[in-house]
Formats: sequence, C-alpha cells, structure tokens
Amino acid sequence: MDDLVVIGAGPYGLSIAAHAAAAGLDVRLLGRPMASWRDHMPDGMYLKSEPWSSNLSAPDGRHTLAEYCATRGTTAEHGTPLPIGTFSAYGMWFARQAAPEVEEVTVLEVTPQGDGFLVRTAEGPPLLARTVALAVGVMPFVRHPEALRELPPAHYSHSSGHRDLSRFEGHEVAVLGAGQAALETAALLAEQGARPCLVARRSRLNWNSVPQPLDRPPLRALRDPHSGLGTGWRSWVWSELPGAVRRLPAPTRERIAATALGPAGAWWLRDRFERRVPALLGHRLHRAVAVGGRTRLGLTDPAGTSVVLDASHVIAATGFVPELARLGLLDAGLRSALETAGQSGAPELTPGFESSWPGLFFAGLLTAPSFGPSMRFVHGAGFTAGRLVRGVRRRLGARGPRPGSPGAARPGRAASPGSLPGVPPGHPKTFLR
Repeated sequence: MDDLVVIGAGPYGLSIAAHAAAAGLDVRLLGRPMASWRDHMPDGMYLKSEPWSSNLSAPDGRHTLAEYCATRGTTAEHGTPLPIGTFSAYGMWFARQAAPEVEEVTVLEVTPQGDGFLVRTAEGPPLLARTVALAVGVMPFVRHPEALRELPPAHYSHSSGHRDLSRFEGHEVAVLGAGQAALETAALLAEQGARPCLVARRSRLNWNSVPQPLDRPPLRALRDPHSGLGTGWRSWVWSELPGAVRRLPAPTRERIAATALGPAGAWWLRDRFERRVPALLGHRLHRAVAVGGRTRLGLTDPAGTSVVLDASHVIAATGFVPELARLGLLDAGLRSALETAGQSGAPELTPGFESSWPGLFFAGLLTAPSFGPSMRFVHGAGFTAGRLVRGVRRRLGARGPRPGSPGAARPGRAASPGSLPGVPPGHPKTFLR
C-alpha cells in the first residue's frame, strides 16, 4: 500500500509529489504531465503572470522557471510575457528533474477501502493508498452558460477546448466573457483569419496596467508592493497569506474566492484586441438557437433592447466552477459525505489541505473557497505543496507506522485484484489534467 497517491500531474501535482518524495514518502504520481497547458491552450497564448511568480515548488527551492530558461540560453524577464509553450516545457523539465516518475494513466475512480483508498485506472490493476491528494486541475470544472446547453455540441465549446484555432479561419465566432481567456482567444482568432465578436455582460473591459519595475525606491515599494498575484496590498494579502484567509468565516472566504482578482486582460494584449475585435459590452445572453449549421444568439443590450447575433460557432470563455459535484472520479458516497466550505460546493479543508474524510487531500482550484484566490494560479503551488505533505505525514503518523522503510516512488507496483474484495464497478472515464 502506497503512502500517497497524487492524482494529476500539473503544477500542483508535480510540486506535491516532489515534496512528498523528498520527505521519504512512498508516493505515486498519476496523470499526463502539464496536460491542461499542453492540450487545452491555443498556440500563440502567453502566460499572464510574471515569470518570477510562476515557479513550480521543489523543497530545496531549486528548479525554477528562471533556472530552466537559463539551461536553454533564454531569460524569463519581469515585464516580458512568456509563451505558454515555454511554460509547458518548463513543467515537463521540472517533472524530470524534481518529481517522481509520472505514470500516464487515466484514473476512473477513487473509493474508500478499509483504512485507505482504492484507486482504479483504465490501464492496469487497482492501486491501494493510505492517503490520496487530488490535484486534478481545472478541466473537470468548466462552466458553460445555461443558454448554450440546449445547443447541439458542435455549435459551441469552451475556450479550454481548443489547441488550434486555425480551423475557424473565415468564420464568425462569438466569444463570451470578459477575462483574459476571452480577450486573448478573440485576439488570436482575429489574427488567424476568423471574424470574432466579443460578448460580455460587463459594461467596460478591465485591463491590467504595465507592471512596475522590481527595483523601486523603498517608500514606493512599501506603498504598492509586488506579489505573486499582482501589485498592491490587497493582491499581496491574497498571494502571501492564504493561511490567514482560511481563518476567515466561510461566507467571507466564498465571497473573496468568487470576486477577488476579477476578469481583466493583460496589458500586453490590449492593443492587439482593440485593433481587431469588435465588442458588445453590457449585453446579456438569454437564448441560443441552432439554425442549420449556424447559431443565433438572443441578447439584451444595456437599454433592455433585444439584439440578435448570428455566428458560425460560440466559444464560452466563462471560467470554471470549483464544485465537488463535478468531480466524477470521486466515489459518489464519499463525495456526498464531505463537509463543504459554506455554500460553495467545494471541500472544507484543514490547514494541511485535508478534507473532512481522513486521508483525502485536495489541491488547486477546489481549495480556493478555503484558502483564497491564490489557489487559482500557479503561484499557489508554492504555498500548497509543503503544507499538504506535512498534513499527509501527520495523517500517516496518526494511523501508525507503515511496514518497511519509506522511499521514493517505485512505479509499477499495484494492489493485487485478488486481495481487493468488493471492487466497485467502473464509472465513465475522467481524464487527468
């Protein structure tokens, strides 16, 4: 039986596994490395966060993005946007340098089993784990507007569903949303020969300002400090004090997670967007109808007048909803037994990221209603990884010592099916992100 199985091999899963292996835990890491970044972001996208705040977390502080770029003869500079492809490659390099070997399997289900968990995969026999950390990224939690859900699937998609936008060349595409994903998707569509139109409920678009220099006079730096989530004291609190956020009342945490660091475009994108993309601002979507191979959107403008927009396709850049109900790989009975953070639908967590079910840990987006908006960004992995692994060690200590000596991951071991009475039937596949 493994000490810890980490499900998901993005920035959070890789960081947790690196800390766990360094702590001497018997850890296995399941998933496709950096899958969301490699498979679900179009060519031409850039990292919105600053390179120095986009590091994965190793226990010795090494294997940073800057170190990776140095090995390639390039630099990751403050104030210079970094291509998503470079960041994805950095994550793959980190996986080779700092993490246990990643087992690229598809997890079907996580179920309680005795004093631990049974982890079923599509590729081999089930695994037994004393603890499990779910770091599944954002893909299970995509949000689509209700009005689109009656459309045939070919008529609409989520912004995370596109690796290549060139297929829309020559087509009218309605892009829904007002955040970075919507704005950058629309700009990329225009640059690749499509005819996008942005539709947003907001009456105006917000744009981040050009970042201030890292080296500034002391008083200026004190008045407007840098942080991993931006400049200013409010951003600094969300970035540097997630533990303090967790001690707030649940309704306050929910509100912070839902509203802090709201939709805004990167400063370097503004000119590209405004030169090429028309926008219908203050427009609300209330109806969507398929008309032949096209989609007709019924909108309401700020004056309450009905507006019709006809498009070849609709891309919803409408974010993600951190709700346990969307996490199909987690046993339904276990899922329903978990205590949630207020009314959020996300798990309530201890300071060590453990849920109300002993031995079940969470990382990433699902932890935002407990620890705040930092958990929506790569920067949050640095806060999460070490604390979660310490929580795992406390849980393992509470359960008593494991037979044998601890060690790094040993891929290929699995529980024998014959030793697992009552293995539950399979659920639909859930792909790891």
